[in-house]
Amino acid sequence: MTHANRQAGTCEIVTTAARLKELADHLCRHHELAVDLEMDSLHHYREKVCLIQVSTRNESWLIDPLAVEDLSPLAAPLGSPAILIVMHGADYDIRSLHRDFGIEVGNLFDTMIAARFLGINEFGLAALLRARFGIELDKKYQKADWSQRPLSPEMCAYASADTSDLLPLYDQLHGELAGKGRLAWQEEECALVCRARVSEKEGPLFLSCKGAGKLKGRSLATLEELLRYRDRQAQQMDRPPFKVMSAETLLEAAEKKPRSLSELSGIKGMTPKQLHRHGTALLAAVAAALELPEERLPRFPRTRKEDPGEGAKERLKRLKSWREQSSAALGLEPGVIAPNWLLEAAADMNPVSLAGLDVIAGMREWQKGLYGKELIEVLEADGQ
Repeated sequence: MTHANRQAGTCEIVTTAARLKELADHLCRHHELAVDLEMDSLHHYREKVCLIQVSTRNESWLIDPLAVEDLSPLAAPLGSPAILIVMHGADYDIRSLHRDFGIEVGNLFDTMIAARFLGINEFGLAALLRARFGIELDKKYQKADWSQRPLSPEMCAYASADTSDLLPLYDQLHGELAGKGRLAWQEEECALVCRARVSEKEGPLFLSCKGAGKLKGRSLATLEELLRYRDRQAQQMDRPPFKVMSAETLLEAAEKKPRSLSELSGIKGMTPKQLHRHGTALLAAVAAALELPEERLPRFPRTRKEDPGEGAKERLKRLKSWREQSSAALGLEPGVIAPNWLLEAAADMNPVSLAGLDVIAGMREWQKGLYGKELIEVLEADGQ
């Protein structure tokens, strides 16, 4: 029987403020905790944290935020710099913990970041647990509605399995990073993830719609009207907008601007049920966009990139060639050691000294230490 199964059978669900306080005090006496969250983004308009899983070396708990209103007792163990919080792919969970409860993580070890720094190509949790411990994670509840109550025993077992083996996984990855001299990289990246926050979306809805950038003027105005209608419906139905209508369907409608139900029925992805329920309102949205005066038509904002000069293009070419060799020597994906934006910024700014690398916003200290001198040398090869 795996470690995960042993724990899942006896996992306590914490549903009262008093018990949460006791648990938080207990967790404060540990030096390391494994943590994960389950959310309901696939099922509701406003996503929320529905479950928090916490494991020590030999115990697991499921904390129910839908039953316990005040989760502030967890701020102490999760935020303590003296307690290591082990998570997998923590970025969005850390944003969500802060968004919903104001809780911060103070000392993180992200096993997904660690796996990438070790050159592991399959860095999903299921793949890592299978490769390291022969544990098969059940993916059945990946898309479950975690806001439903009561949670079935199977859902509880699935949830606790996400954290019950994270600490043994941490042991292995930490040891391997130390062996390769890459722990400082891990610490810097994890400290940055701890500061991740959800940012409120501002401006028109089309800014968040994939594919909207190819539309102009009246078509963009039509898309915005259609997206606003879908958003109002999603709120009323308490469903994610994509479950009301797909963005692809609205994009095609924005381009074709149907004037009748028969024209609307020809739009790809428009089902008879959607046509019956939303058809008239969608046509009204199209009509409203068609009546907008020219001066009120929206424009998709373009970040105007200066066309790189010949020198910058050549420098970027050399940097990419250097990255290929360097990443191969380290056994890492090229994007892990130097993402494209970093190389583009370096080629553009053309720093001539290590101190000059400080102007590249977002460049990590570990990157400067690992290959800063080489980067300068590659850039200096200009015209040589």
